[in-house]
Amino acid sequence: MSEIRKIEKVLVANRGEIALRVMRTCKDMGIRTVAIFSDADRGAKYVQYADQAVHIGPPASAQSYLQGQRIVEVALRLGVDAIHPGYGFLSENARFAEQVMAAGLAWIGPEPHAIRVMGDKLTAKNTVKAHDIPMVPGVDHAVTSVEEGKQVAERVGYPVLIKASAGGGGKGMRIVEREADFEEQMRRAVSEALSAFGDGAVFIERYVGSPHHIEVQVLADKHGNCVHLFERECSIQRRHQKVVEEAPSPLLTPELRQRIGQAAVRVARSCQYVGAGTVEFLMDENRDFYFLEMNTRLQVEHPVTEMVTGIDLVREQIRVAQGHPLSFRQEDLSLRGHAIELRVYAEDPMNDFMPNVGVIRRYNPPKGPGIRVDDGYEAGMEIPIHYDSMIAKLVVHGRDRAEAIERMLRAIDDYVLTGLRTTLPFGSFVMRHPAFRAGLYDTHFVGDHFDPRLLEEPKKDAAVAAVVAARLFSRMTHEQAASHPQPRQSSWRRRG
Repeated sequence: MSEIRKIEKVLVANRGEIALRVMRTCKDMGIRTVAIFSDADRGAKYVQYADQAVHIGPPASAQSYLQGQRIVEVALRLGVDAIHPGYGFLSENARFAEQVMAAGLAWIGPEPHAIRVMGDKLTAKNTVKAHDIPMVPGVDHAVTSVEEGKQVAERVGYPVLIKASAGGGGKGMRIVEREADFEEQMRRAVSEALSAFGDGAVFIERYVGSPHHIEVQVLADKHGNCVHLFERECSIQRRHQKVVEEAPSPLLTPELRQRIGQAAVRVARSCQYVGAGTVEFLMDENRDFYFLEMNTRLQVEHPVTEMVTGIDLVREQIRVAQGHPLSFRQEDLSLRGHAIELRVYAEDPMNDFMPNVGVIRRYNPPKGPGIRVDDGYEAGMEIPIHYDSMIAKLVVHGRDRAEAIERMLRAIDDYVLTGLRTTLPFGSFVMRHPAFRAGLYDTHFVGDHFDPRLLEEPKKDAAVAAVVAARLFSRMTHEQAASHPQPRQSSWRRRG
């Protein structure tokens, strides 16, 4: 039985809405908080909310929020007991976790070993494959030459996906439809990987043409207990990054939910995981799922899981760091209704979702039953160009999926946010789209269905509905034919 560690003061090594969200749970638990801030965040909401706040450096992340040793020194000077990294920045940096622990502070996150293992996609694949985890057909080692790559692609079958081993966010990732394009696409993937991650290692696997992105929330303690908190559907993405998430997935049956949840637990156990983490899977049109990666931190979309389970994931993270066992068992968990999250980014959906930072003129988030807004801004504040452009997470909960969709539409309509373009109109488009309402969508939703002109002409809804209904009928016909599979052409080729 491990000793229970006292945590009375936490430094949140992050900024914006996630820093504020962590601090609110700390306050609920009677724990004092310390904020760190750059020049760009001096007047931020989370800075004002914290019990103490310390200037950490200039706006650039490399000179402020990524200064691990400086952050540890601040924590020691202020008598902090633990550090919570949030997500992004240093949250998946094993070296920083080691610095925190070496200083005698509690690290509210997984062990450095787990961060390292799951931080490299090849190492992660090799770690989990002995635990009966389905893998996308391909190789589990770095491909070092074009000739070897071509041989692998021929064996796996085109189209294939070339992926950076240390990658994320779509960087170092190339889809290859035919052998003639392979050499050029591999060269580009290696170059992108070197530039983004300092590591040019790539591997190759079969390209899943119409995948669903399904992820499973896991929690594990230091006493050998590990549970899953069901899944999140995260298939609506732009530039390989999520915009809309929901829980549970409209795609999963109870039997499939149990299977994918148990697989996620096995992944967590394979690296002796502790704390909150997320195991990500791809699911193809035949409802076969494959391990993608594990994120060794809290996810942006964690609120939808909290809404459908009633579990405060940050509270559980802190309790695990203190040495407590999980306060519930797998059989204690059940799904309660349906939740949807829209990431409200300062982006222009009319211009390929390009960042649209500036000053917020008016700001009044929606309120009411079943609505949660995690934000970090107020009217008059500027969205800095130095960081991610997310303004808020708009989360709704309903008794069922239909009610959650209608509640999200109402919340979007009630959201007052002027001065810059955001993803709010795109969220409304998604909620009204027949493919989304029917749950028949995949990661190509934006490419297959979204036309920016539709946001400019809201009065043409009837014509739009006719077009998307025709597309949906075609999709449903295809789904029904899945029981008699035919040779499948990738959606990239279909779109020319």
